[in-house]
Order: sequence, then structure tokens, then C-alpha cells
Amino acid sequence: MKKQTEVAIKAHIIRGASYLLLLLVGTVMAFFGAEAPTKVLPRTLSFAERVSYQRAIEDIYWRHRIWPKENPNPKPSLGAVMSQAQLEKKVEDYLLNSEAVEDYYKEPLSAEQLQAEMERMAQHTRQPEALRELFEALGNDPFVIA
Repeated sequence: MKKQTEVAIKAHIIRGASYLLLLLVGTVMAFFGAEAPTKVLPRTLSFAERVSYQRAIEDIYWRHRIWPKENPNPKPSLGAVMSQAQLEKKVEDYLLNSEAVEDYYKEPLSAEQLQAEMERMAQHTRQPEALRELFEALGNDPFVIA
């Protein structure tokens, strides 16, 4: 009889500990568990942001452009040779080209493809300092660079 009582007590303790553990796990999961999934929108750039970044790119291109010694006039500012409308047209053309690539391949370019292209540019550039300036002008942000 004593042995049965000891077994019953042990079973009761184990069952109680199991319930306590389940309660504890449930509480912890409720407290630290994942919230309802929120909709994560893909990051995009507005047209104005794209134009602003294109302006930064063109500034660097213009600074690296050699002005002919034969030309007695000083090198004009970028604003004097490229209008806002021309910048916007360039961005529109880039967007259309991107759409054409997506249409051709029937899917958008993947992050891996864009990363591979950035690495190719970095490895094969003839002007690494200019490429570094371009990346810095784009905040060294891979999303913006791509």
C-alpha cells in the first residue's frame, strides 16, 4: 500500500509539473510569440528620388569628364549642360528599359542577379575611385545602387 501511495504521489507531482510547464510555455509563447504577420511592402523609390539619385550620378560623371585644353572657356556647371527635363527623361528611359528586361525574361530581376552585376562592375572597372564615388553618392545602399 505504501508503495502504491508513493507511486500515486509521484504521478501527481509529475502531472502537476507537466501542467505547470505547459502553462509556462503558453505564457512565454503568448508574450514573446510572433505577432500577427504584418504586410511587408517591397521597398521602392519614388520618381523624385530616382531623379535626385540620377542628378548625383551625373554630377560625378561631369566632375570626371576632362575638359579639352583647346577650349578656352571654363568648364560649365552640370546644370548649364543638362536640364531637369533631360534628367527626368533619362530616368524614364531607365525605367522603360527595366520593364523591357522584365518583359523579356517574364520575371523581375532577382536580388542575386543585381548583386552579381554590382560585383562585376566593382571587379572590372577601370576607374575604381569614380565607382567608389558613385556608390557613396548613392549612400552605399545596395538597393539604390541596383
